[in-house]
Amino acid sequence: MSKVGKLPVAIPAGVTVTVANDMVTVKGAKGELKQAISSNIKVEVQGTEVVLTTTNDTKQAGADHGLYRSLIANMVKGVSDGFTKTLVITGVGYRAEVKGKELVMNLGYSSDFIALIPEGLTVTADANGKLVISGIDKQLVGEFASQIRKLRKPEPYKGKGIRYDDEVIRRKVGKTGVK
Repeated sequence: MSKVGKLPVAIPAGVTVTVANDMVTVKGAKGELKQAISSNIKVEVQGTEVVLTTTNDTKQAGADHGLYRSLIANMVKGVSDGFTKTLVITGVGYRAEVKGKELVMNLGYSSDFIALIPEGLTVTADANGKLVISGIDKQLVGEFASQIRKLRKPEPYKGKGIRYDDEVIRRKVGKTGVK
């Protein structure tokens, strides 16, 4: 059995969890999320907690136990609080702005990058080069932030590029010019 899977998921006030036909539905103030569940896992709502148990003792069932517990916990947190990722754009002339459902970024190339903002996410850009990506689906928020970061990864010599707010870039010295 999984150590993570044994822990029950607490359901906060205002959130409802329903289980039907191997599908878990979580509804809250911010929206609704659905997740299909493996046949190795049995999900039960007991009062204000969601309890997961395995149906057999295979290695895959143990792995699924922890996985689906984490997915359900993230769904509950997403519909009640939501998730955010903050990106920092650093570089001379680097900028980003939101135009409707598009994120337009000038990242030092000859043409601008235009990224379509996925349904369910909100993106805000300020003049200081901060992008805040928020939504109820943790996977979607993280994936979109990762795709934006890949457009111009931070480099260690000048520090230019797109990085996460809490990411530390180790700076390198570069050429010394000694003969």
